[in-house]
Amino acid sequence: MAMPLKKSITCWLCILMLAMQTGSARAQSREYQVKAAFLFNFAQFVDWPAVTFADTNSPFCIGILGNDPFGQALDETVQGETIDNHKIIIKRSQTLDDLKDCQMIFVSQSEKGHITKILSDLDSKPILTVSEIEGFAQHGGGIDFYLAGTKVRFEINPGVAHSDGLKISAQLLSLGKIVQSAREDK
Repeated sequence: MAMPLKKSITCWLCILMLAMQTGSARAQSREYQVKAAFLFNFAQFVDWPAVTFADTNSPFCIGILGNDPFGQALDETVQGETIDNHKIIIKRSQTLDDLKDCQMIFVSQSEKGHITKILSDLDSKPILTVSEIEGFAQHGGGIDFYLAGTKVRFEINPGVAHSDGLKISAQLLSLGKIVQSAREDK
């Protein structure tokens, strides 16, 4: 899923501009606009194994597990976009079983008490897990968001992604804080 350099730089510049605006009066709204842009860009910088899609017409699915903090921000961000020629769709559900055909799952704060089970159920599946639950990547998730002051940052657990059959680009790895977890050693 290589992306032209000019487009990748443009995507990240847009994210950085939004990230700088997070401290404004609309901080919460801006925060989720930034996180929505990050989700879209994460998808562009990860290679999924061939078995990920049933066929060439299958959509790229971003799932939201639990309470959706994005409102319309994520839908607006991905509207009309594709990942490696797969139309992007958003699925929302309170149950993981409804999202197991997704390529990326955002695990909401509302699921904090179920993280161990969620990650166990998704273990070794080619699904990138993302959350804003503190320590998510260190506990076996793929990527977690955190705030550094008013700026949105992220941690990446490349070992977990690799064990799930995903390849995260060096460009994305260079932008996040790298963490490890016990799950990587399985």
